[in-house]
Amino acid sequence: MKRFAPIAAAGALLVALAGCAGGDAGPGAGGDDDIVVGFAQVGAESGWRTANTKSIQGAFEEAGIELKFSDAQQKQENQIKAIRSYIQQQVDVIAFSPVVESGWDTVLKEAKDAGIPVVLTDRAVDSKDDSLYVSFLGSDFIEEGKKAGEWVVQEFADADSVKIVQLEGTTGAAPANDRAEGFADVIGADPKFEIVASQTGDFTRSGGKQVMEALLKSNPDVDLVYAHNDDMGLGAIEAIEAAGLVPGQDIKIVTVDAVKDGMQALADGKINFIVECSPLLGEQLVDIVRKVVAGEEVEKRIVTEETTFTQEQAVEALPDRQY
Repeated sequence: MKRFAPIAAAGALLVALAGCAGGDAGPGAGGDDDIVVGFAQVGAESGWRTANTKSIQGAFEEAGIELKFSDAQQKQENQIKAIRSYIQQQVDVIAFSPVVESGWDTVLKEAKDAGIPVVLTDRAVDSKDDSLYVSFLGSDFIEEGKKAGEWVVQEFADADSVKIVQLEGTTGAAPANDRAEGFADVIGADPKFEIVASQTGDFTRSGGKQVMEALLKSNPDVDLVYAHNDDMGLGAIEAIEAAGLVPGQDIKIVTVDAVKDGMQALADGKINFIVECSPLLGEQLVDIVRKVVAGEEVEKRIVTEETTFTQEQAVEALPDRQY
């Protein structure tokens, strides 16, 4: 690995990092302050993403690790440029949350050839060569979709037919693909569940509102909205209310994320169920970076622990909600 090839140096670094974990290493002592990380964020498309950025920046600042940060504004080409810039700057580790799943092999090969390890956060890539990254930290999006589907099956157990509108995340993004797959796997077992329309709202509140307005015109008798994130669900609420309907009653809503605004809507009865997807990945990412730089082995797949929320649980959780 770049800068850490000599065995003696690696051993010295391990000792230094062990001391730094306790907060005793100072500048120039071979501690966290000598590490430089380049992070390429998706953008700021939602409350979840804002909380994710805050968690990462705060964790690295607290650890005393230099973080070079870029905002891709939801464009893959911007992330690729940022990653290439980090390679040129010879950072110690590159971390990023991929805008979409495909199209990363070339730039990740460039990082590998430069001896710079890459950590995926929140979202995966579909590369067949998993040696292009050292670890993937994030949620199990398929499981999130399944949890949403399981609630729907239980909620509508006595219904004869259920018409569903699905608000998809960014086209090609791992959470959009997987949340749709997990949901379909569960509801597909019963033909009474029908997804009458499925369209991307790009994970944004405005997108969710705009799409829901259009879909309501062609599907006025929809029973349920499944939104791939809270922000699109919140946008759908606006559209439903503008149509003279009551969200959570006339049309039930299930979303993914559990950010504060979404949890408040759940507590108010406008959303019926939320599957959690925690954005607070900063401390875990710092831990991974420390281990990678020290030459320690890290798990290839690290899944974050998450739960689900009903209205009553949201009311109880809201006062202490961090995001």
